[in-house]
Amino acid sequence: MTTLPAAAPAELAQRSPTAPEPGRRSTGRRSGLHRGTSKLWIFLIPAAAFYVFIVLWPSIQGAGLAFTDWDGISPTRAFVGIDNFIQLANDPKAAGAIGRTLVIAFTITIVQNAVGLLLALGVNSRIKSRNLLRVLLFAPAIITPVATAYLWQNLFSPNGAINALLEGVGLGALTQNWLGDGEVAIWAICLVVIWQFAGYSMVIFLANMQGISTEVIEASYVDGAGPFRRFWSIIRPELAPSITINLMLSIIGGLKLFDQVWVMTGGGPGGSTETMSTLLYKNAFQFGDFSYGIAIALVLTVLVAILSSGQYFVLSRQNKD
Repeated sequence: MTTLPAAAPAELAQRSPTAPEPGRRSTGRRSGLHRGTSKLWIFLIPAAAFYVFIVLWPSIQGAGLAFTDWDGISPTRAFVGIDNFIQLANDPKAAGAIGRTLVIAFTITIVQNAVGLLLALGVNSRIKSRNLLRVLLFAPAIITPVATAYLWQNLFSPNGAINALLEGVGLGALTQNWLGDGEVAIWAICLVVIWQFAGYSMVIFLANMQGISTEVIEASYVDGAGPFRRFWSIIRPELAPSITINLMLSIIGGLKLFDQVWVMTGGGPGGSTETMSTLLYKNAFQFGDFSYGIAIALVLTVLVAILSSGQYFVLSRQNKD
């Protein structure tokens, strides 16, 4: 049997139809990527056009009305510059609304996430009823805020279930008009929001906890680490992504809070629970000062953007470190 001589590497390179010539760069792969990118743009253009014409352009047009004297009905309007913003800066009601909005936002952000984290730690354990508890604790989050607000409004009424319960257990001295006292009403609103959305924060924390390695946690048991040490050194660093998401969602929701405040107190009593959202609504749709309401909306938008972006930037830097 005759054996053919092995071809030299140079000959193989010359015979190979796919071997690139010396000094010439392969462009097939690059052109393929270019064609793929072009096809992606074809799918993005309709969505981008929809967003521009339905969301972005109307928002820009609406923002321009803040620099006019439009009342929301008249077909004519005059340009007034920054008069609406000067009025907002000199309005004591607006200053109070901004302060209360910040108080509500930071209270909800801190307490809601603390409660959500504790609930997540509880249902992440090996208790038999953990699946049922997860469903029950998350259930309030799927109820519409308006329905929740009406429910708690009845509970907080002078003849409601809360005062009846206090009288039933011998604590009648603590009964009061919860939503009629300006010093108490704002905290009652915060309680309702926390009750409804603590389960939402819990689900986000719980999803993050499910990805933590059980081997590391079991090793900490062997090393004798206590519950607090185990949480602070092992679980807490792994929860950085969910902490960032929860804090951002909570602070944005707190700054924009409207439904619960409007249904439960309408900004009262005496403006003690007035927020920027309720002040915006009253000026635009009740008092007919539409341009001033839009000016309040722009200030609220800037406030939300600054606080949420700042919070995200700080937490992102800490996560990288």
